[in-house]
Amino acid sequence: MSNLNAILFMLVLLPLAALLKPVAERLSLPYPVLLIIAGFIGSEITTRVFGLDTGIRWENFQSIIFYAILPVLIYQSALKMDLRLLRDNLMVIMILSLPLMLLSTAVIAIGLYTGINHPAGFPWLAALLAGALLSATDPAAVISLFEKMNVPTRLRILLDGESLFNDATAIVLYSILIGMTVSSPVTSGIEGLFGVVMNFLSIFLGGVAVGVMTGMITQYLNRLVRDVYLQLMVTTCCVYLTYILAEVVLKLSGVMAVLAAGLVPGYFGWAFIKENRSEAVNQVWEFLSSIAEALIFVLAGVTITWTMFSDQWFAMMVGIASVLAARFLTIYTTFPVINFFQRKRPVSPAEQFLLSWGGVRGTVTLALALSLPVSLDYWYTIQSVAYGVVLFTLFVQTTTMVPLLKRIRL
Repeated sequence: MSNLNAILFMLVLLPLAALLKPVAERLSLPYPVLLIIAGFIGSEITTRVFGLDTGIRWENFQSIIFYAILPVLIYQSALKMDLRLLRDNLMVIMILSLPLMLLSTAVIAIGLYTGINHPAGFPWLAALLAGALLSATDPAAVISLFEKMNVPTRLRILLDGESLFNDATAIVLYSILIGMTVSSPVTSGIEGLFGVVMNFLSIFLGGVAVGVMTGMITQYLNRLVRDVYLQLMVTTCCVYLTYILAEVVLKLSGVMAVLAAGLVPGYFGWAFIKENRSEAVNQVWEFLSSIAEALIFVLAGVTITWTMFSDQWFAMMVGIASVLAARFLTIYTTFPVINFFQRKRPVSPAEQFLLSWGGVRGTVTLALALSLPVSLDYWYTIQSVAYGVVLFTLFVQTTTMVPLLKRIRL
């Protein structure tokens, strides 16, 4: 009965949440903020006023998020990427999304570990786990503002491209750290660190190889099928089969496999050129992605409680400070070096500030926070910190971006 209740609850709440889109535009508020509020109010009314069970259970979140929602979000992000612009800025994007993402994870982990200062209840592994999920950026709301304000295209592609690879890297690292929490302790010292690094690289690169292979197979199949609906069916099945093949069968990164598969159509040329079929596929995946994102934010609202803010407010503040410090530190210490080697296309100090302030957190951070195993003693602390950081980035960073853009006048 609980599964039926959960389906009915979301079927009622999602259409109501969709009606909030024009409200968000009228109030100049980020749409995800209203989705979180809608989830929270809907849950409170359902449980406290009507005394009904929403049917939403923590133990179901991990499977739903990893096997249903994340493949959609990653594939759609890869599919919409402009590969020409991505290629022109690939070096900077890869620096932002790989070594700097790992550095950001370390800085956030150090900040949380020392700030919370509770080694028994919040050990180093918990801090690293929190650092990994808090390092995933989601600048969709910021990029839409950049487009309206005619911010240079390069700045938009840097944020968008960083998010694409950054999210995948964060998910891979998160999965490895989750595995370490339930397996035997890793070897300490240099050998243990070397083992973690090699494991990360093998899972990461192995997933890419699988995705390229399945993406090319998908392209070939779509050349054989001329009906656009059959092409959509083939594409959807191949996305999920790619994820399962890499993640479950081969024990590699399903996220990286889906990411690579999503980049293949743009690189090798669409198989759906006739009758604007590529546009039809894009629109369907945009639709699926919008549903997945709405589900994440509504679920976040449903699972928010008042006690999070009363009991975990200090951990939230430490998390916000650590995320901001990590972002500004990584950007401002790295781009002088990047500009030295790219003197013809330097990133100005004003653009560096916008990159720092525009690195907001959102869908992937919430998705990973929702998928935390409740068997971990510190899962509630990490989730509370994640919620606090996402709410801060949405309410403060996103809403102040327009005044900043007007002041900077790029």
